[in-house]
Order: sequence, then C-alpha cells, then structure tokens
Amino acid sequence: MKRYKLILFFNIFILLTASAQKIENLVELKQQSENRLFHRLDKAPRTPAFASEGYWVWGSSIVKGDDGKYHMFVSRFPQKLPFHPGWMVASEIVHAVSDIPQGPYRFSDIALPARGAQYWDGRSTHNPRILKQNGKYYLIYMGSTHPFAEPTYAQLTLDSPWCTVARANKRIGLAVADSPYGPWKRLDEPILKTQPGTFYSFLTSNPSPIIQEDGSVLMIFKGRHYTNNYEHSAMSLGIAYAPAIEGPYHVLNNNQPIFEVNGQGEAEDPFLWKDTEGYHILFKDHVAKFTGERGGGVMAHSENGIQWTVDKAPKAYSRTIEWEDGKVEMQGQLERPFIFFENGKPTYIFFATMDGPGGFENASHSWNMVIPIKDKE
Repeated sequence: MKRYKLILFFNIFILLTASAQKIENLVELKQQSENRLFHRLDKAPRTPAFASEGYWVWGSSIVKGDDGKYHMFVSRFPQKLPFHPGWMVASEIVHAVSDIPQGPYRFSDIALPARGAQYWDGRSTHNPRILKQNGKYYLIYMGSTHPFAEPTYAQLTLDSPWCTVARANKRIGLAVADSPYGPWKRLDEPILKTQPGTFYSFLTSNPSPIIQEDGSVLMIFKGRHYTNNYEHSAMSLGIAYAPAIEGPYHVLNNNQPIFEVNGQGEAEDPFLWKDTEGYHILFKDHVAKFTGERGGGVMAHSENGIQWTVDKAPKAYSRTIEWEDGKVEMQGQLERPFIFFENGKPTYIFFATMDGPGGFENASHSWNMVIPIKDKE
C-alpha cells in the first residue's frame, strides 16, 4: 500500500510539474488553434498596462468614459505584506487613466479605499468590474473586513486570524458614481450575500457581470461552502440575476453551481460576455483539466447562461506569452482575464500577472499586462 501511494504521488507530481512548464511551440499552437480567442492573440508589449511602485497589482476592468479617455479600475495592496493573503486584508481599488485603450494607464485616484472595520468592505476591496449605464458608472467588486490591527509580513499567513476572518467575510458589493473620477457611493450591504445550505454559504467573490439588452444583469461569481461546520470547500462558480444593476440579486440554477470541482472541474477567475451567438465565459483552468496547462484559459458557451458547454477547442490563452521583442516566456502567474470590447469588437485582453517560476510566494513583483486581439482573418 505504501509503495502504491508513493507511485501515485510521484505520478501526480510529474503531471503537475509538466503542466506548469513553458510551452515551447506556443506560436505554432496559436496559429493552428480553432479557438476564437487563442488564434487571434497577438504579441504582448513589455510595457505594463499598469504598475504601481511599492504595491502588488492585480486584476483590472476598463471602460471608455464620456471624456473620450479610457478608465481602468484595478486592485493594489502594499508589498510590505505577502501577496497571498495580503489581498484579503489590505487591497484597495484604484482608478487609472489612458488616452488609448491598451495603455499604459496613469494612476489617478483611489476609488474604493479602506473605510473602517465596521463596514462589510471596510478593510479590503478587490476584483473590480466596471460597468456604465444611463450616464452612471457602477463598480461591482469583492469586499471584506476584519477587526485586527495591521499585520506584519511575518504575522500574515494563511492560517493567521487576519486571513481566517477576512476570507470568511468576502462578499460581493456595488458602488455608484456619476463620473469615473467619483465620488463613489458604496452600499451599506453586499449585493450578493452568503446563504446557508448552498455552495456559497461561506463566501461570495470574483464577480463578472454583464448588463443585458433589457437592463437586467447576469453575473457569474465564485462561491465556497462550509464543511464540518468550520472548514470551507473547494471553489465553485455560480450564476446570479438581477432585474436592474442595483438589484435585488438572486442565484439561478436552483442555487446549484454551474461549474464545480466534482462536476466540470475547479474553475476560477471567470470573465463573462454576450454576443449574437449567446453567452461566453473565460476561466482559469485551475488543475489543467481542460487545456493540459495549469493556469491556462478555458472558453465555454451557453444559450441561457445556466447550462454551459466547454468549447470544442477550449484553450483560450496560455501562461506562456509571446512578447513583442520576439521572446516567448512563461509567466509566474497569469490570472483575472478581462476582454475590452470597442464598438462591439474584442480588441484587447488584460491580465494580472507576476514574475517568478510560479506560485504567489515566489514572485518579487506583479503588474497588469495587455495582449492585443487581432481582427478576424
């Protein structure tokens, strides 16, 4: 039995190691791909779309403003804390501006700063999605709070009180403004709370909403549920609906997930959009189930936003990047995909990324990067 377990562990280790290696034939794979996105990914510029000295930078979302400029909302948190779980306890959403959609974006202001432990989102705001409707701007995001003093680098671990409480307090919220420069009115309650007995009884996070033709909102989100009364489950993705952007939101599919670890596989970092063919989603292939690459991108489609089918050619992006300078390199992490559409066409895809061989603990800095999407041939 011991020998069997050792062999099984060794095989799993080899599989995971192989799936996290640089893809040497990336250019050829993109050229041959039948995936609507992967085939059209161009070379990436080395210049970050957004970076912030002294801060870890993570996921972003972009909107074109009434001023003709492009406005990015992006997470950042101080590098004096470890990346993971620093974002849970000290992230803020900042606003940056560019004259062109691909950036680089210049820091403008802090959109959603810390506002005190008494608020549900008082200590951390993260994972922004920016929407515009009827002259107003809406930020949908993850917020959390905790009642402790600021931790030191050494104190903040995954099993520390800061992380334990902040993780359990993660919820999805909404802020509204008349201008991308603010001021932002934050709601006193989350728009999507946890619910006992569901796959999101522990937390709600990672919102990806779209405004539909009738003004209603469909939103994919990440949930976890309680196990053994005090532990939490693996992540699942669910779908919520609201008749208007300010709510009320309720979870569809009879409170069942649309992607889960025991079904379609563990998925994370969803990006949702809709076109004439129906609904589409990008998500991170957390365990290399669909693409053979840990952290690679998967594309799936749906007619109603509830029942989903993984695309025939599922691989939508890779952690290995083709750069404008001709080099092909694997990023330490490549997460939080966001496709920017202009005049109904996908033109750029943005990612949160970091250096290093992989793993949050092995990075020295992170930034937001962009890849142009080529026109259809």
